[in-house]
Amino acid sequence: MGFLTKTVSAKSGTANGSAITIIAEGNKFSGDMSIVGKMHIDGAFEGNISSLDNISIGKNGHVHGVIKANYITVCGLLEGEVTCDELQIDRGGKVVATVVSKIMAIHPEGNFIGERRMKEVGMIEHAPQIESGIDAIDSLPDKVTISAAEESA
Repeated sequence: MGFLTKTVSAKSGTANGSAITIIAEGNKFSGDMSIVGKMHIDGAFEGNISSLDNISIGKNGHVHGVIKANYITVCGLLEGEVTCDELQIDRGGKVVATVVSKIMAIHPEGNFIGERRMKEVGMIEHAPQIESGIDAIDSLPDKVTISAAEESA
């Protein structure tokens, strides 16, 4: 008896909701991810995650990076920068981060170390990307004019 059949789809937007991306315990992932559906992390992730839905970090999960999502639940460890509508730090969860959120709840046995700012209505969700490396050099103007400031006596 199997749990998966050939007709099961991993695509987002299926009839019963969006897909779930899972990083299982023992697995490590680094990089940038843009997720349409939900995400659950019980392994290790280092990098940037942007989700239109919810992200949960299991008790064995460790995330280090910039996380943006609607709702984030932490039972493991989250380090970095967090932007969300709601952050829930559950029993045993630890967040060491700068947090921007509308709502933040911490279980009495959860831990938060960092700074939290309220997310305001109409706040810009995604800051403009700052160019770096070759792209930054290529975007510089061909000519720069520097004028001396007038000295006042």
